[in-house]
Amino acid sequence: MSSVNIKRWLIKPFVYFSILFVLKSFLAWGVIFGDLLSWKTLLTEIPFVWALFALIERFASKRKLGYYMTVNLLVTAIFFAAIMYFKYYGVIVTYHAAEQVNQVTAVRNSVFSLMDPYYLLIFADIIVLGFYFFINKKGRTYKKDNINYRGGKLSHTLLFAVSLAICLFNILPNKASMNEIKKAQEMGILNYEAYTIFAKDKPELVNASEITQEAINQLKGTDPAAVSPLQGAAKGKNLIIIQLESFQSFLLGLKVDGQEITPNLNRLMENSLYFPNFYQMVGQGNTSDAEFVVNSSFYIPPQGAATMSYVNKELPSLPRLLQNNGYRTATFHTNDVEFWNRGELYSALGWENYYDHEFFGDEDTFFFGASDEVLYRKTADRLKEMEADGKPFYAQVISMSSHHPFTIPEEKYKMKLPERYEGTFVGDYIRAQNYADYAFGQFVDELQANGIWDKSLIMVYGDHMGLPIYSLDHDDKELMTEIYGHDYEYADMLNIPLIIHEEGTIEPQTLDHVGGEVDIMPTAASLLGISMDNNIYFGQDLLSQSYNLLPQRYYLPTGSFIASSGLLIPGNSFEDNTQFTLASGSRIPAGTEDEYNRALRLRQLSDSYVTQLPDKVKDKE
Repeated sequence: MSSVNIKRWLIKPFVYFSILFVLKSFLAWGVIFGDLLSWKTLLTEIPFVWALFALIERFASKRKLGYYMTVNLLVTAIFFAAIMYFKYYGVIVTYHAAEQVNQVTAVRNSVFSLMDPYYLLIFADIIVLGFYFFINKKGRTYKKDNINYRGGKLSHTLLFAVSLAICLFNILPNKASMNEIKKAQEMGILNYEAYTIFAKDKPELVNASEITQEAINQLKGTDPAAVSPLQGAAKGKNLIIIQLESFQSFLLGLKVDGQEITPNLNRLMENSLYFPNFYQMVGQGNTSDAEFVVNSSFYIPPQGAATMSYVNKELPSLPRLLQNNGYRTATFHTNDVEFWNRGELYSALGWENYYDHEFFGDEDTFFFGASDEVLYRKTADRLKEMEADGKPFYAQVISMSSHHPFTIPEEKYKMKLPERYEGTFVGDYIRAQNYADYAFGQFVDELQANGIWDKSLIMVYGDHMGLPIYSLDHDDKELMTEIYGHDYEYADMLNIPLIIHEEGTIEPQTLDHVGGEVDIMPTAASLLGISMDNNIYFGQDLLSQSYNLLPQRYYLPTGSFIASSGLLIPGNSFEDNTQFTLASGSRIPAGTEDEYNRALRLRQLSDSYVTQLPDKVKDKE
C-alpha cells in the first residue's frame, strides 16, 4: 500500500477516531486499573465506540464528521470524569454522581489537585480538531472534499450487530460481580457506564416487621446480655462530639524527625479511652455522611450521599434520643448549611439548633469557612451560654481547616517540615493536621477554663481518610512506608481514631476492640446511662462487646467488611476475596463466608428500615 493510500485510509473518520479511542482507553485504564497496555482494553472499550460509529455511518448522510466529533467529545468526557472521580473517591463514576454535581464543583480545587498534567492529553485531539475544522477555513474545505467517507449500509449494520454482541458478551456474564471496580474492568468502562443506567438499582426491601433489634444483633454477633462496666459512668453530663476533618489514626503519637505532630490529641489520648481499631463508614457524602452515621447508627445509602437519599425521613437519632431525656442539642459547622444539603439533614436528624456560616462569619477564613480557631472559640462561648440554661446539652462540632487538598495558608504553619516532606501531598496533610491539633488544643483550654470540660463526656473521632492509596504518587507512598514501617494498605487508609474522655470516672485505657462510626451513638448512650430499647440501631456499645462486624460500601466494593477477623474485599464473589490485617496488625486476617453473608444482610436491613421510615413533617412556611 502506497503512502498516499495509507494516508487516505488513516484520515477516514472511522479509522482515525478508532485509533484515538484506543489511545484514550489505554490512558484511562492505566490510571484507574493500573493496566496500561492490556488486550482487554481493546476487547471491552472499542466495540462500544464501534457500535456508535456504525450508527453514524449507517444513518448520517451529512455532517458525518460533526457526529464523530460529538461522540468523541462525549466519550472523552466520560473517560476524564472516570479518571478524576477515581483519583478522588477511588470508585468508578456513574450517572448517580450527577446528583452531587454542585457539591463536587464546590470541592473542585481538591479534585484537580490530584490531576497529573498528562491526564489532559486525553483532550489534545479535541483542541487540535476544533481549531483545524471549525476555525481554519482550509480545514473546513478539506473536511468536505476529502474526509466524507462512505461505506455500504449492510456492512455498517453488520458492524453494529457484531459490536453490540461483543458489548453484551462483556456485560452479561459480569452482572453478578460484587466488586464494582472488578465489574467495570471486566465489562469495560463504557459498557459499565451504560449498564448502570439500565440496571435495576433499587434495593429489594425487607418487610419492616422483620427488622428487629434481635435480628440485627444476631447478624452482628452481638451478645445482648453483656453490660458495659462503664454503663452510666457519665450520667447527667454534657456530651460533646468533635469530628476531625480527614484525620487518620497514624497521626496520633507520630513524630517526624523528632517533631510531635499532634501533641494536644496525644495528651488527650493518653488520658482517655482510645480505640486504635476504629474505622470510617462514609460514602460519597464524606463529612456529611459521617454526621449521618454517627447520629443515626444506620449505614449509608446504596447510592449517593445520605443528605440526598434519606433527608426526607424522620430519622431516629442521637439528638432526638437525648432531647427526649432532657438534653438541649446543637451542631456547629463553619460552612454554609446548604453545602451537602445539611439543612435538610439536620431537620431529618431532629437537631434543635445548628450554627453555620451565618453564625461564624468570614473571620479568618480559608477553604470553606472560618478557621478552626474561630470555630472552637465561638463554639466554646456558645456552649457556656447553653450551660446557663440548667440543662445538659449535646453538641457536635465539625472541624474543617484540615480539608483536602491540605494547603493551609502559610501564616497558619505551626511546624517546619523536613525537606523530604516539602512539596508532597503527605507533607501538606501532616502540616494541616498539625494546625488542626493546635486549634483543638485551644478548644480544650477554653472548655477547661469555662468549667465545661469537667462536666462533659468528650468523644473525638476522624470523619474519614485524608490520604487515599489511589491518590498518592511514588514519593508519597515512600513517605507512608517510612511512617508505617510497611506498605500503606486499605485497613490503614480507613483507620480513624476514636477517643473517649470523661473526668473522674473513666480510667485511661487502650482497647483493641474493632469499631466504626455506626457504634458511636450506642456507646455514647450507654455511657450517659440512656436506654436505646425503643430504637433500631446497627452499631453496638463498644465497651460491652469484644466482636464486631462492619459492612462497608462505596470506598470499598460491595460485600466488603471489617470485623474482628480482619478486612475482607471480595472479587467477583466471596471465593476470590482479598484480605488484610487490621490497622493494629495484631490479628491474622480470617474473614469467613458467613461474615460476608451476614454483612450483606445487615446492609439490606439498614437500607430497608430507613427507606420505610415515615416521611418527616414539612416545616410550615
